[in-house]
This record gives sequence, C-alpha cells and structure tokens, in this order.
Amino acid sequence: MKNLGLYIHIPFCEQKCPYCDFYSECDKNEYDTYASKLIDRIVFFSNLYKRQIDTVYFGGGTPSVLGTKRLSMILKSIKDNFLVNKDAEITVEANPCTAKQLDFKTLSNAGFNRLSVGLQSSDENELKILGRRHTANDAKETVTAAKNAGFKNISLDLMICIPTQTKSSLTESIKFCKDCEVAHISAYILKVEENTPFYRMKENLNLFDDDTQADIYLHMVSELSKHGYEQYEISNFCNPGFEGKHNLKYWHDEEYLGIGPSAHSYINGKRFYYGRSINDFYNNILLEDGNGGDIEEYIMLAMRLKEGLNLNELEKKYNYRLSNNFQLRLNNLKKEGMINIIDNTISLTTRGFLVSNTIISYLCDAL
Repeated sequence: MKNLGLYIHIPFCEQKCPYCDFYSECDKNEYDTYASKLIDRIVFFSNLYKRQIDTVYFGGGTPSVLGTKRLSMILKSIKDNFLVNKDAEITVEANPCTAKQLDFKTLSNAGFNRLSVGLQSSDENELKILGRRHTANDAKETVTAAKNAGFKNISLDLMICIPTQTKSSLTESIKFCKDCEVAHISAYILKVEENTPFYRMKENLNLFDDDTQADIYLHMVSELSKHGYEQYEISNFCNPGFEGKHNLKYWHDEEYLGIGPSAHSYINGKRFYYGRSINDFYNNILLEDGNGGDIEEYIMLAMRLKEGLNLNELEKKYNYRLSNNFQLRLNNLKKEGMINIIDNTISLTTRGFLVSNTIISYLCDAL
C-alpha cells in the first residue's frame, strides 16, 4: 500500500487576519487540552490505518503559537504510533511574531525538517493593510534562527494583489525572499472570502480587477524565474529539488489523513473530514464527503501542476478512451496559447494558469 501523508491542524491564532477564512480560534487556555485531544486522535487513527507516513504537515491557524514543547510532544506521539519514514518531510507553519518563542534546535532534534513562514509581503504598509502584526525583519530573523538550527528547507508565503501593491513593491518582496535564501516560495492572489472582515468592507478596499490581477501574476512569475525559483504548481515555486512533498500528494491524487477541526482526509477512495468546531473534533465527529479519485478530479488536480496531465496514464488508470471532442478542445487550447502538448502530456502555460478553472471545466465537459 502507498504511503500516507499526515496533516495536523492547529486551530489557534493570536488574532485573526481580516482576509483569512481558515478555521481558527484565539483561546490560549485551550492549548494544553487541544494538544492532549490531538494525541488521543493520533492514537485512534494509528490503530485504524496501519500505513507508512512519508509526509507530516502542521498547518493552521498558527502552529507556532503552541510553542516548542507542545509541538515536539505531538510529533513524538506521531512517531510513536505511526510508521514514519526516516526521510519523511515534516513541516511546521510559523508566524514571524510567534516564531520568536520557538527553539528551532529542539524542533529540529524532534524531527521537524521543513519550515513555512507567513511573510505575505516585505512592504510595511501592505502588512498593515493585511492586519499582520509582524515586520519584514521579524520574518528575516525567523529564517535566520531556523537556518542556524540546521533547517535547510524553508518556505516563505507571499500574497499578491494586495490593495496599494505595485509591481515595484512586489518585486521588492520577491527580492527580500531571495536575499533570505529560502528554497521555496508560495504566492497566492488575495481572494476575499465570505464571512471575513475583508468581505464586509470589500467595496472600500480598492481591489484589483481581473486584468490587473493577471498582469501582476505574470509579473510575479517572471520575477521569481529571474531569481531561480521554478514554478511547479499554480501558486508554488522552488529551487530545484525543494518541491513541497506533502502538497504534491494532494495534486497527485494520493492518500492523506487530516486530524483536527476542518481537516480533510482521503483514504481507500473515500473522503471525510472534521467540521469547523473544536468540540466536534474532541467528540471525534467525522463527516463523510463522498468518493474521491474520479476522472474529473484526477484531471483537475494534475492540471494544477506544471508537469501536467499524461493522457496515456489517464486512459490506462480509468480504462477510458478520450473522445474526439476532447482532442479537438485540446487543439483549440493549444492554438490559443493556453496549454502545451508534449509527449502526449498536456500542461498549462503561464497564461493558462490564470484561467485554469475555466480550462479544466472546458476539458471535463468533453469527457
């Protein structure tokens, strides 16, 4: 059986960012109880699934708020109960403010070997607009401390199309990441989600229109490429060999287990998840989310990646002969410069990534 990826959700933040729709709470008094319940669930699932683990990802929320001791204790429980590969990628997300309380050497000794830091921007005004409490220098100090402790695989998050952001300020943020000498950059277009403060004030945010967003995105891809960061997914870039292995599991349609409120799982063809409630998680209330791994989902996930979709593998996996209409649509997309077709593998161009959802729907309608 193939290895599982393991996602651990830490649903706490010191304060909520006005644009964020991820599930989190701001209750410090809950940290110890949550860590204990999380370990209970780790034991529960380890008895249910006797599988090798080759990626572990602590996401949130803000995992760094739990501190070194709790994070190390949770990881020890994972190693004690699951068969974790010796060379497993083990990631923890950190906010530059709360990262100051972390002992990265202890985390490294515990087994963490990848760090993802939420920078968002190196421009102080843009950070204020996003409601971030840290400075660019806080992020730099976090990266330096992690490197000094032996971390070689470090990622910085960027956000693009922030109100007031310019190509010049984005260029500076990218240069900041390069100067920090990190191996990986995730860069996301600001999306205003419902039930967030940004959504309620969106009319006053001066958000970018679609054409401007496209222009900024293309500029970002170009600048990252100049600095040696290769695009391997719509929003992810890295030095060669530093692709995020855990997230690749999602896009390769591989299996993973999610533990924590709002965490999703995909095992044995079934999808299930915990609701957005700490109490429901404490009571181990799991919700079914139907079957996974059908042909449309496989196409959608593969097309997010720069490597693209191998049509020979698709036909073999699903014992399905692609229609003439599908081939015709591929030819149309190629003529429009939206996809590449090489060795019977289709992949989105940089322009194609901008309208990936439309392209994927266009192709799936022809199945």
